[in-house]
Amino acid sequence: MKSQNQVVLSLGTNQGNRLENIEKCIELIHQEVGTVIKISKLYETPSWGFDSDAFYNCALVLHTFMSANKILLKILNIEKQLGRVRSTTLEYQSRIIDIDLITFNEEIIENENLQVPHPLMQNRNFVLLPILDLNLNWIHPIFHKKVAELLEISPDESVCSIVQKIENPLDKIPLEQFNYIAFEGNIGAGKTTLSTKIAEDFNAKTVLERFADNPFLPKFYEDQNRYAFPLEMSFLADRYKQLSDDLAQFDLFKDFIVADYHIFKSLIFAKITLAEDEYRLYRTLFDIVYREMPKPDLYVYLYQNTERLLENIKKRGRSYEQNIPADYLDKINNGYLDYIKSQTDLNVLIIDVSDKDFVENQEDYLFILDEIQRKISN
Repeated sequence: MKSQNQVVLSLGTNQGNRLENIEKCIELIHQEVGTVIKISKLYETPSWGFDSDAFYNCALVLHTFMSANKILLKILNIEKQLGRVRSTTLEYQSRIIDIDLITFNEEIIENENLQVPHPLMQNRNFVLLPILDLNLNWIHPIFHKKVAELLEISPDESVCSIVQKIENPLDKIPLEQFNYIAFEGNIGAGKTTLSTKIAEDFNAKTVLERFADNPFLPKFYEDQNRYAFPLEMSFLADRYKQLSDDLAQFDLFKDFIVADYHIFKSLIFAKITLAEDEYRLYRTLFDIVYREMPKPDLYVYLYQNTERLLENIKKRGRSYEQNIPADYLDKINNGYLDYIKSQTDLNVLIIDVSDKDFVENQEDYLFILDEIQRKISN
């Protein structure tokens, strides 16, 4: 599963409506580059290196799947959208917007287009002070110092004055009002990737299904009739134990829990894979277990059409999944939809993600967040 990168950007402007420039810039970064997680306070700073009007400066942390070089291209395009015309001169100039890529994880990057960490960050209070606001556990990979330590030895004597706080786009989506959110979907729908991303972006604890550790799974795909019952029983036992343990252990440093499954999926898959007499026995055991399980405060079903599911399964390359037939995926999808229709006391949201790619396209991820926000508001 692809991991997100943690990136720090520094923003500055000293032309036009400075607050509006900063707010519009943050909005475009959130829409086009990655999820804005934290924003520093807004500072007013004297022009640095030349005589001109004072700057507004801030810093932000974002999560993104993009590479550093792709981020650079994106932020240059955002500067252009906001009206910046880059000069060929190397002298400092006034600007309607300036976006600098300061850090990319804890990596050191040097190429003809980019240097990370930014080579002058340690000499600029208007960069260091806002980053200090972000309260990051980040150490400069070259100087081996925290931001506070860099600020103490900074040669910059300019005074940066706090102007105001800036609203974070994520504040509009109060997921922390839930204790437990479950994301469900068919095989290859992207529920684990989405659950992990939302947990990282909203400071949640993850409960991810341990299917890779199930010894019956590869055998089941080779001989379904023989291994269906032990597979479903082992899944039920493991899901019950994992959910019981993880949901009972409250994490003081996390705001809520995000799971990439709900235990009812056991019954959905069992109904498809088991013979009738096996299913009757399984249902008896399941009903006993289900009564003991906490229900999610929000149940999100990610619908993917079968053609897209098969593409995703092929792309992720698990050998034991490559021969899953389309009609099996159709049955699973119908099973989920039938289950959802029968649940009158479950807070359900169905999102069609058949034409979405929330890893490669930030706008697709924001579409999902908008759907969740609308559900919360209703």
